[in-house]
Amino acid sequence: MPISVGIIANPVSGRDVRRVAARGGVSTAEDKRNRISRAVIGAVTAGANHIIAMKEPFNIATGALADLNVDAELEILDIGANVSPLDTAKAAQAMRDRGVKVLITLGGDGTNRTIAKVWPDVTLVPMSTGTNNVFPSLVEPTVAGAAAGLVASGIADLETVAPRSKMIHVQLAENRSDIALIDAVTLVNDFVGNKMPVKPLSLRQLVVSQARPDTIGVSSIVGLLQRCETEDDFALVATCGPGGKLLKAPIAPGLYQSVPVLNIQRVDLSEPISLLKGAVLAFDGDREHLIGLEDQVTARVERDGPRVVNVSAALAQGAERGAFS
Repeated sequence: MPISVGIIANPVSGRDVRRVAARGGVSTAEDKRNRISRAVIGAVTAGANHIIAMKEPFNIATGALADLNVDAELEILDIGANVSPLDTAKAAQAMRDRGVKVLITLGGDGTNRTIAKVWPDVTLVPMSTGTNNVFPSLVEPTVAGAAAGLVASGIADLETVAPRSKMIHVQLAENRSDIALIDAVTLVNDFVGNKMPVKPLSLRQLVVSQARPDTIGVSSIVGLLQRCETEDDFALVATCGPGGKLLKAPIAPGLYQSVPVLNIQRVDLSEPISLLKGAVLAFDGDREHLIGLEDQVTARVERDGPRVVNVSAALAQGAERGAFS
């Protein structure tokens, strides 16, 4: 019976304009190939016997799997990728339909958000290669792959090592909706599609599912004042603007800015949050929607997001259960 682990590497993560506007690291195609190779070796060692990786024009997965000598079926999934944001969504849907049990991702918050939109109950091992990296973690691919293999094979218990994450649901005008994994933010004097780091004086509302002081990006503003962990059954909302107390926050890699914070409010799961009219709405760092002056837009946070594998916990269970003996 196939024990399938999927791999989706966003070929353009870690390569956008924010490498010029801030000091984000560059993740090359060769680096991603190397990470995939290590992850596959780990996954097969821990029980996976079928690896499916997305084909794309940079030949990242193809190159990674080409010369691997592992005891598993290695499959390249061709979904006609053309370096479009739709590639990740199409690959996730195809892997779900093919019975993938655990999905390893290489990307940032935005890559994982794209997957969560089409496969909200996916089980993920997210590895950081993007700009905003709160949702994925900086983890050695060898052991990240092993954790994926342990969960896919059932050696590690899904319920205990891969709990459901929180997700921010936004109800837009005209019965449209969208989601974010880490933060939904309203901005003034900004525009949809802007890839530059946010201007501190443009920030108005920050709805965050997680907030820690050791992260980069908008959620770090909240995290420097109050923590909200992934296991906490609440969210936080910060209001920013003129007259607020200035807080130096790392809003992008290598870029601390003074942000005027007016207040922070704790909100329960499912509690509706009214968002500012006449503002740009950004999800996990990407400005994607404009809220009109007459639009009634609300957000709420639910615990219905992807399962995220705790690599340390999965490896501990695997070791205790003799998976590597």
